[in-house]
Amino acid sequence: MINLTKILAAILVLLAIALGGYAWMLSRQAPAPVAAATGPAAAPTKAKEVLVYPVVVAAKTLPAGEAIPADALRVERLTINPAGAFQDASVAAGRVPVIDLAEGTPLMENQLVSGLALRVAEGERAVAIKTDEIMGAGNKIQPGDFVDVFITLKSDGKDVDRSQARLLLSRKRVLAFGSASVDGMPSKSPDKAAAQQAQRNEMARTAVLAVPVDEVNRLTIGDASGRLMLALRNPNDMSQPDPKLFAELPTALQPVSSKAGEARRAPLEGLDLAQAGLTALDLSTGGQGSNVKPAAVEARAVAATANRRAATGTGTRGGLQVEVIRGERSETVNY
Repeated sequence: MINLTKILAAILVLLAIALGGYAWMLSRQAPAPVAAATGPAAAPTKAKEVLVYPVVVAAKTLPAGEAIPADALRVERLTINPAGAFQDASVAAGRVPVIDLAEGTPLMENQLVSGLALRVAEGERAVAIKTDEIMGAGNKIQPGDFVDVFITLKSDGKDVDRSQARLLLSRKRVLAFGSASVDGMPSKSPDKAAAQQAQRNEMARTAVLAVPVDEVNRLTIGDASGRLMLALRNPNDMSQPDPKLFAELPTALQPVSSKAGEARRAPLEGLDLAQAGLTALDLSTGGQGSNVKPAAVEARAVAATANRRAATGTGTRGGLQVEVIRGERSETVNY
């Protein structure tokens, strides 16, 4: 009995020693579960990356109204992607800002000149004239067409033979006609064909033409002094009147004469010719306005001369004679 007790005590001691050793081993392996627990929590932090976008920004101050040089732009990677921003600097180069842009400012479409102004070529101006269905070729003109501009100058009822009609401007491009325009304005109608038909049915009140700057005076004076007519022409028809066949019209402002010893100045052209201007009289008479007198003035002058001759007894027998001059025509009337 005593031996059995000793045996059980020895077994319990060994068991206690074994459990102590096992506990010691577990204590040494405790950090591993902690590391495993923190691993999944760190994974989302590493996977969370910041998104960046390529955006064109001003590399230096961009003044309004001046074309943007290519070296004034750079592409930066930003955390924002503004609406209307550019991703390629070459696309924005050459555009013109409407406001001053500071260095580092993202370049956006609404900050640049757009619309019909971009369709006007260098040396041209977009000029609007009044129009109606008859003047506008039955409302069949569309943006992008080419037209000839004719003018009709009507005189008063007493001098009808001085009325004239002639070509004023040749082969001018139509930028806009009524509400339709070549700048590609989006239509409210989802059906493009229906939108074009609606624009045709709408009565056009104005037409915008691309006119060289030195010919704008002709168009504006003609629109104010007479009635214009737009003649639609085939775009493949490149024919133009020969300017060498007609004398140049004098300008409203006379250029400064060349000084002695200076080379003769070249004829005015472009903006200089536009600055010099044009008078309605020279437009209607072909530059001979100062040499052509109205018929009524000529008749009064001749009648006065005839009356003086009759009073002095030098007049023609049988009454007075009045010479009436209309342009190059001369007519003698006996009284």
